[in-house]
Amino acid sequence: MTRKTDARARAIAAAVKLFRIQGYTATGLTQILEESGAPKGSFYFHFPRGKTQLAEEAIDYYIAGRIAVLQDISVKATGDARMFVHQIFSTFAAEMVATDFQYGCLMQNLANELPALDADLTERVARGFADSTEILAGHFRECGFAPARASSTASALVAALEGARTIARMERTPAIFEALAHVGWTDL
Repeated sequence: MTRKTDARARAIAAAVKLFRIQGYTATGLTQILEESGAPKGSFYFHFPRGKTQLAEEAIDYYIAGRIAVLQDISVKATGDARMFVHQIFSTFAAEMVATDFQYGCLMQNLANELPALDADLTERVARGFADSTEILAGHFRECGFAPARASSTASALVAALEGARTIARMERTPAIFEALAHVGWTDL
């Protein structure tokens, strides 16, 4: 009988955490193993292509979670663009506070460093941004926005969220999310 462990899931969770805190290049395999508690042999059993394969799966895991959060907010704010925007800013601010302003966006962190390192991982991150943006645009279309306006509003919202995370981490306060929730979205 095969023994089942959670080493794979722990390694992915550790990579997500560390990539969100310090990025891809600053995160070493030894640190991931220590954080996850996974033995090195187990790591290569689950991720034979090493850190790159782990990064692919960490990106996919993070994106799936982000999309699930955005979809949940969309359902709760059905038909209300303003509530949708406010709830997104509130949710992201709460996460920043809950993580003591340590966690940035995995996609943003990796987007800042991967283009020079790995085209495939860069494409995976780009798809994550595109998929997340489409969730937002879909909500705005359902609220009656014309397609072009829905897309541009969604893109602006993603850019505002990513910038807000950076500022919140630096200032160690969620104030930027509150400011963004009430400025510039008055025509929604």
